[in-house]
Amino acid sequence: MKFTAPLQENSTRIMLLGSGELGKEVAIEAQRLGVEVIAVDRYKNAPAHLIANRSYVVDMQDEDAILQIIRKEKPTYILPEIEAISISALFKAEEEGFHVIPNADAVNKTMNRKNIRKFAAEDLGLKTGAYKFVSTLQQMRDAASELGYPCVVKPVMSSSGHGQSVMHSADDLDSSWEMAKEARGDASELIVEAFVDFDYEITLLSARNEKETVFCEPIGHIQRDGDYVFSWQPMQMSPLALKRAQDIAKKITDGLGGRGIFGVELFVKGDEVYFSEVSPRPHDTGMVTLITQSQSEFALHVRAVLGLPLGFTFYGSGASAAYKATNESQTPVVDIDESVFTSNSFVRVFSKPESHIGRRMAVVLVFDKIDKALKKAKELILKISDS
Repeated sequence: MKFTAPLQENSTRIMLLGSGELGKEVAIEAQRLGVEVIAVDRYKNAPAHLIANRSYVVDMQDEDAILQIIRKEKPTYILPEIEAISISALFKAEEEGFHVIPNADAVNKTMNRKNIRKFAAEDLGLKTGAYKFVSTLQQMRDAASELGYPCVVKPVMSSSGHGQSVMHSADDLDSSWEMAKEARGDASELIVEAFVDFDYEITLLSARNEKETVFCEPIGHIQRDGDYVFSWQPMQMSPLALKRAQDIAKKITDGLGGRGIFGVELFVKGDEVYFSEVSPRPHDTGMVTLITQSQSEFALHVRAVLGLPLGFTFYGSGASAAYKATNESQTPVVDIDESVFTSNSFVRVFSKPESHIGRRMAVVLVFDKIDKALKKAKELILKISDS
């Protein structure tokens, strides 16, 4: 494959639709291969804006505005990096001959929990927990009664776990309803899921370039309110459970098609594996691959997009811990104690221009045996503060 220096007429260029911390790492990997990067997001100085060749600020739900930028920049590949985006713009761009990653239909299916759950369970026959879709409080009450408590409530469209909650009894109905309705994205319809009695949950990163599919080692993680807090790799699984997880991941990613990396979320109970969700882009829990693999999930994503071979070396086990802001600030400062920087640990600061309580601002990464790495990551994350 030939690469031309950025800013030339015939250069390979990618457009990031969404320029947060995950998009920033994708941009870094693309630029390492001489690929031109155009970063687009809803706010100025988003993380990927800071290193892209060019950047734009636009309403990500505005079809005309998105299409105007695409037609102006003529990207080789369009990489949607967030869920809250104009899907109609992607379909129109595809109709005009632009290459959407993995493809507009896959983005459409995965950005909406109703679409992807029906596709996985009904079209592909994958094992999932029982579920109901509701649009009124009474319907949610009826669904919870039918599925039983505890059960999980999520907007059909949201990102990073926003609006997600667990209802332990009927007393939680009102608060869960309000939480879901206040989430960013489309909360006009909710999914109520029977609580799967799982032993643990994993993210299985699956990269495909339309010639081959490779799987990263399974990633274990801990979430709070649907948002990742800690992750580690590899998650210990039985050979049978791992094989079943890979079979499910292959089936869902083949069904969606296209190129790129997919974060396939799965529940595991003994040797039984249940499909949960899939994202057609790098996954937040996969930031641990920045320290565990020769090619991180971001590098694999870029390789897959470009149609390059996907081989990589797994260096060894590690863990990550997300730092979330404790203050509201228009000029946030992330204060890191020097003890965070050791021979087997480091931190990545996302450089977000604003902070609000609970916003992810940095990540600590530790390379060690799982128990030691996770313990150290939990200790080091306490060495960070913000103002």
